[in-house]
Amino acid sequence: MALPILKTLEECSDLSKTVEPFIPQFYALPAKLADVAAGREGLVKLYAETNPLISGFAISIALGAVFLVAAEINRNYSQVDRFWSLLPTFYIAHFDVWARLAGIPSQRIDAALLFSTVWSIRLTYNYWRKGGYEIGSEDYRWEIIRKHVPKALFHVFNWTFISFIQSILLFMLAAPVYTILLTAQFEPDVTHADLAYVAVELGLILTEWFADQQQWDFHGAKKTYQESAKVPHGFHQADLDRGFNTAGLWAYSRHPNFAAEQSIWFLLYQWSCFASKNLYSWLAVGPAFLIMLFQGSTWLTELITSGKYPEYRHYQRQVGTFVPTSFSGYKTPGPKVIRTSELEKRQKQKQK
Repeated sequence: MALPILKTLEECSDLSKTVEPFIPQFYALPAKLADVAAGREGLVKLYAETNPLISGFAISIALGAVFLVAAEINRNYSQVDRFWSLLPTFYIAHFDVWARLAGIPSQRIDAALLFSTVWSIRLTYNYWRKGGYEIGSEDYRWEIIRKHVPKALFHVFNWTFISFIQSILLFMLAAPVYTILLTAQFEPDVTHADLAYVAVELGLILTEWFADQQQWDFHGAKKTYQESAKVPHGFHQADLDRGFNTAGLWAYSRHPNFAAEQSIWFLLYQWSCFASKNLYSWLAVGPAFLIMLFQGSTWLTELITSGKYPEYRHYQRQVGTFVPTSFSGYKTPGPKVIRTSELEKRQKQKQK
């Protein structure tokens, strides 16, 4: 049996009913895969008879091992980064394929796959144009971390967090679709609420596109200005001299693209809760860990940025990290006014 026997929608997100009974399948998978390799069992048959959450989790573990080996051989720790924009959609497609093989209505999973595919296309394109898929490319932050962490400790960090935990996280972001798959047995048709969730997801993806495009345009203009000493059309010299973007969405949030990214996967989790008529579920683990990950990576990014650009600390005080704290937008600090009394004090100090 690959799916639990459920009586109500609420049970669709019950860990004790939808996950725990199938954990033995995970431990049995190596032996069953050996049977497949020996020709004693068919791969499609094994796939169809294994709970899709268990098989998806197993794939994430296997990929973690691949990422680990590739990172250690190449001494390049952005292996997971190259697949970040692809794997959540891969796992949602996995749930979709499995549902079709099992004869379970897949329309609601198709809806999730639709927004996720758009998300993958956008993020993959953005990563590609920034050179992420070039041979030898690596996130600059890994080099900085390596300089401040003992070599042995960094290898442990790679064996745990970088390779395996991040790989599992990408699966957990898509795992709420498992609940949606289970609810399709009770409510097979796409509802108005499903369409609303998809619409909001696509809106968040559009927000990411605007944010990343504004950042791309700014840094392109800054590079042109630095190389030719000419200010490109549509930009101001003072903004380019500042060194970082404070226009568009970036006037209200220091990381609008990060805010949208976290919201996308939290909303998918909320979608699964709504579909199963639960306020919360164990599947909060995925988006919660993603939010914590963004807290850490954003802190490091801003630590580096504030060291490069003097005005960035003023920007931090005015503009919220993710959520806008004001709708007036960022205002460049004006020149410091020295009062007459201060001038007199300085004059007296010079005379002494």
